[in-house]
Amino acid sequence: MAAPSVRAVDPTIAADLEVFPINLGELSLEKLPALRDMRMEMLGILQLSDAVERSDETIPGRAGGPDVVVRVHRPKGAAGQLPCIYSIHGGGYVLGSYEMDDLRFDNWCPTLGAVGVSVEYRLAPETPYPGPLEDCYAGLEWVFKNAESLGIDPRRIGISGASAGGGLAAGLALLARDRAELPLAFQMLIYPMIDDRRTTPSSQCEVPIWSPANNEFGWRAYLGELFGTDEVPAYAAAARAEDLGGLPPTGIWVGTADVFCDEDIDYAQRLIQAGVSTELHVYPGAPHAFDVFPSAPVSGRGRRDMLDWLRAALA
Repeated sequence: MAAPSVRAVDPTIAADLEVFPINLGELSLEKLPALRDMRMEMLGILQLSDAVERSDETIPGRAGGPDVVVRVHRPKGAAGQLPCIYSIHGGGYVLGSYEMDDLRFDNWCPTLGAVGVSVEYRLAPETPYPGPLEDCYAGLEWVFKNAESLGIDPRRIGISGASAGGGLAAGLALLARDRAELPLAFQMLIYPMIDDRRTTPSSQCEVPIWSPANNEFGWRAYLGELFGTDEVPAYAAAARAEDLGGLPPTGIWVGTADVFCDEDIDYAQRLIQAGVSTELHVYPGAPHAFDVFPSAPVSGRGRRDMLDWLRAALA
């Protein structure tokens, strides 16, 4: 049976998209500068609380790479060694900034009593794999090395990422496991972008926010000359990993109206089969980035599920 060309979208989200369309159009190299500027302008109007202290740090990159900027988010007045969520922003490997994590940590840090650290990795196509992943590794390594001065419990450091950030987080978990340097407490993968092959039925569905064409563009930019070959390493596209054993406890969230739906479900199943403690949430009618919609019941349910899972993972 042929895969459907579309998947049903939750009615409340569909109505919101009519009023506030989240439409990137078809990505191209020519459009990237304007889209990046537009997203930075949108971040500038975020209304944040005064419950969180934020500071930026410039840290050394890895293997001769440039310095990396990280932002540390800490709930005001919190004493002692707190657990830490190390977060990697989304944007299809070609868009976005660490400032995208500000609003999420504005909620998570005081609610969970945790430190948040967000990393500003270099974007593709200017910097293809492995540059962005090594930036993320450098930031995570810095967190572990400076845990005491940051007021972080080194036994409770986990990673989180959404979309391409989820793909980088999944690759980072594999890299941390294989280098055996950074013992992660968990990995939180929010609709992660993890399979460059794009062969599942959902990867071909025309759905809102992130289309099959833009998915191909993002992978082509990130992988560079590796794109379309059998030489893509699992650190770049975690779905290609043959061995998923030894990874930290994992949570995965995805909607049925997302090009990543099938690959994320398959990854969760393979993690379970490899003996990894894994929790999977699949939301009917939810498109990519569904958790950002303020009024849709499915969006609120997703945000609550993420918070509940994090609370247990950080305990």
